[in-house]
Amino acid sequence: MQRRDVLKMLATGAVLPVFSSPMAAFFREAQAQTGPGYKLRTLNPHQNATVVVMTDLIIPETDTPGAKAARVNEFIDVILTEWATAEERQNFLSGLAGMDKQSQELFGRDFVDASPVQQVTLLRALDDYSATERAEKREKHGNTVPELDAQLKGSFYGIFRGITLHGYYTSEIGFTQELKLQIIPGAQHGCEKLGAGLGDA
Repeated sequence: MQRRDVLKMLATGAVLPVFSSPMAAFFREAQAQTGPGYKLRTLNPHQNATVVVMTDLIIPETDTPGAKAARVNEFIDVILTEWATAEERQNFLSGLAGMDKQSQELFGRDFVDASPVQQVTLLRALDDYSATERAEKREKHGNTVPELDAQLKGSFYGIFRGITLHGYYTSEIGFTQELKLQIIPGAQHGCEKLGAGLGDA
């Protein structure tokens, strides 16, 4: 599998085998680039702020740190910069712009400036649509789920959610604190011969 196949798989709604060797190596490679001092390469400050809010709503802080603390926004920036094709990158950024457009139409403000209740309402609408988009008829929950703009009805939210989940659960925070797993070293070197005098009683 190639790194550039990842977004194509996420677009189909596939659950990627995060802990398989090739995928684990790809995600470790991306995670290694994030951290203090990371400089955004694809997302501009406003897009990054939108990503931070969205990821933190998908995986909020509970008794363990959430997506914001795990720097999932930086992971997403790495994926967009190094893994995505130009078309995939543009589609993703257009999806972020679509969030603002939809939020402006519904609430009169950009997504990051909307109230937490408004942000959750819009994300819930995306989640509901994503879960039922292949059904013949979309169910509505009263008047709380707004109609979505066509730009957001594509695969954007599915891809966004997939990258968020993979970014979180392959981060050190997600892996060790949420999943309570240990990060295993990349190689096992077996027994090594002891030097002269080291094994003597």
